[in-house]
Amino acid sequence: QVQLVESGGGLVQAGGPLRLSCAASGFTFSTYAMSWYRQAPGKERELVARITSARGSTNYADSVKGRFTISRDNAKNTAFLQMNSLKPEDTAVYYCNAYIYVGSRRDYWGQGTQVTVSS
Repeated sequence: QVQLVESGGGLVQAGGPLRLSCAASGFTFSTYAMSWYRQAPGKERELVARITSARGSTNYADSVKGRFTISRDNAKNTAFLQMNSLKPEDTAVYYCNAYIYVGSRRDYWGQGTQVTVSS
């Protein structure tokens, strides 16, 4: 059974850091690209950061560049999102996503973790 379990969310003051983790099981983690998305109230879900499976190449939304860092530990089947210099506008539910192209795109999603940044 495929599972993505996020942890590390919570309440933090503006300017502070937070580290999210995504523990994966039930699939070959190292072969999947990993992403973090977020969804704020009344807004659409948006891509925050992505890391590829092979080279570990990363890309980020413009709004988080220089503040957030995505990484992965294939030995522990875990992805991370280090968030620094947090802003109130970073407040959202953050979702972990794993995807792979096998003919078509296959996606797995976590249940989400709430991040609240107070001003």
